[in-house]
Amino acid sequence: MRVRTLVTAFGIMLSLGVASCSTSANTTTDPAAVETSQIFSDSYGKVTDSGYALPAIPIKRLDSKFHRQIVSYQTTQKRGTIIVDTRSRFLYYVMGGGKAVRYGIGIGKQGFAWKGEAYVAWKQEWPTWHPPAEMAERKPEVAKYVEKGQEPGLRNPLGARAMYLFDDKGRDTLFRIHGTPEWASIGTAASSGCIRMMNQDVIDLYSRVRPGKNTRVVVL
Repeated sequence: MRVRTLVTAFGIMLSLGVASCSTSANTTTDPAAVETSQIFSDSYGKVTDSGYALPAIPIKRLDSKFHRQIVSYQTTQKRGTIIVDTRSRFLYYVMGGGKAVRYGIGIGKQGFAWKGEAYVAWKQEWPTWHPPAEMAERKPEVAKYVEKGQEPGLRNPLGARAMYLFDDKGRDTLFRIHGTPEWASIGTAASSGCIRMMNQDVIDLYSRVRPGKNTRVVVL
């Protein structure tokens, strides 16, 4: 399946619409307030996935708080909800029973970040990347990919997996949770608005997520 960009003035309105959604999650967002029960620092080695050889991530060069781990996490959100804490640069996958899988993430640069609620409409392994038209205006070098798309691969900005976020009216928000080859950007505000994860982490999250309106994404 190939993603065809929906970006027009309509697309801009959609992204603004999601940013204005209310957030009602009662969550523990202070990383000092959670207790780690398991950390997966040894899960970032070389991976061969669908014929692509993902390189090992030098995970020791990244603050250990951004390593994938299971933590104590209190929330009123139901099991399977994804909660993105943009301030702390964490994504939580709610497991229930007061536990969550916590991943380090990179978020949008100032001016591109957004907050609100959506759901995972669908997901894709090794996706094709279609940059928004607005990005092509800022970066003419990516204009050739707006319609044609950049083929899947190790240098593709969407990485090994992508999850596509839609609003409650079934419209594409144009925001994604996706992998990235730029592991050093985790913990920073470096993307053009999307939520980026290390490829080994997005593969793990992808395996847990079932697309549909029941899979909520709450961005705080």
